[in-house]
Amino acid sequence: MPTQNIENHAQRVPAFLAVGVTLMVTIIGCGVNLYNSIGDHQRIYSASLLLVLTICVFMTAFFARTFALKAQDRAIRAEENLRHFVLTGKLLDSRLEPLQIVGLRFASDAEFPALAQQAAEKGLSQKDIKALVKNWRPDFYRV
Repeated sequence: MPTQNIENHAQRVPAFLAVGVTLMVTIIGCGVNLYNSIGDHQRIYSASLLLVLTICVFMTAFFARTFALKAQDRAIRAEENLRHFVLTGKLLDSRLEPLQIVGLRFASDAEFPALAQQAAEKGLSQKDIKALVKNWRPDFYRV
């Protein structure tokens, strides 16, 4: 696998983006269809049903993505808490926010405890934490 760093660590799924754009265009088209159906009692029901169903599919895709990321964040928090405990004998600082912990996962074992402490004390953002990582520890599983 290629070397991972701050410039190339983000993983994108183009097909997911294409589905989102397609659903947004479909919602717009259904809205136009519903607007044009106002006053036509034979078409109004099917036009409104299409719009509602398309919005439901869009929301389902959004929630599926959100819930999967939340589950990944919880798993990362548990993994990094265990890693910190193994390295220092203490759990991670409770002041660390979930996104800070997600950013810390890229730090090597040598710099992880000090960077975690610095992040907690200074309230560093996820982006700032990643920028401070010198020896990048790749993560090829998060999407």
